[in-house]
Amino acid sequence: MTRNGRDSDRRASLDASLGGYWDDLAALARALDPVRLRAAAELLLETQARGRVVFMVGNGGSAATASHFACDLAKGTRGDGAPTFRVMALTDNAPLLTAWANDAGYERVFAEQLRSLARPGDLLVAISASGSSPNIVAAVEAARSLRTRTLALTGRDGGAIGPLADLVVRVPSDRIEIVEDAHMAIAHSLCVAARAWLASPQDGVVHTVSMIADSVDLSA
Repeated sequence: MTRNGRDSDRRASLDASLGGYWDDLAALARALDPVRLRAAAELLLETQARGRVVFMVGNGGSAATASHFACDLAKGTRGDGAPTFRVMALTDNAPLLTAWANDAGYERVFAEQLRSLARPGDLLVAISASGSSPNIVAAVEAARSLRTRTLALTGRDGGAIGPLADLVVRVPSDRIEIVEDAHMAIAHSLCVAARAWLASPQDGVVHTVSMIADSVDLSA
């Protein structure tokens, strides 16, 4: 085979990989559950309306998503004079993370922060492609013990946190890159929805979460 032929084959392989990835991502966007997405938006808005705090956790790429989500929720949802979210990414304080990792083990780095900060009625957003990272499981368990509500963004099967969280939004894919892309898109969509809601003042607290929960098992 000539060099030009090899180059052509390599380009075709690149085109197939790139095109296949974008095709998978586009198909996935249509497969997400709109009822769960709306319930997630309502859960965030109810937390904000009650003046409670939203905490975010994740590892690796999901830690980056947690930080990005917290930034956009705090700043990107705020209009002229509109109320804002009280939100904290527990991934962002490197000295505190390493202190807890050193003294209590990495599996406790988020749970111990929650024990100090979280209160009943607050919300933990746990972001994990596998849903089974030990420190994420420990964080969700700690939140439950503190009567802090939990929203999980996971991969296909929900992992260990699936049965524990109050609301689970699953991304039906086994490819971690696709799952992480979808989590960031979900975060952006929730921020856009929250900003639109807050820009049009509503009376009282969002109550539709409990109505949905009565008819749909959102933790399944």
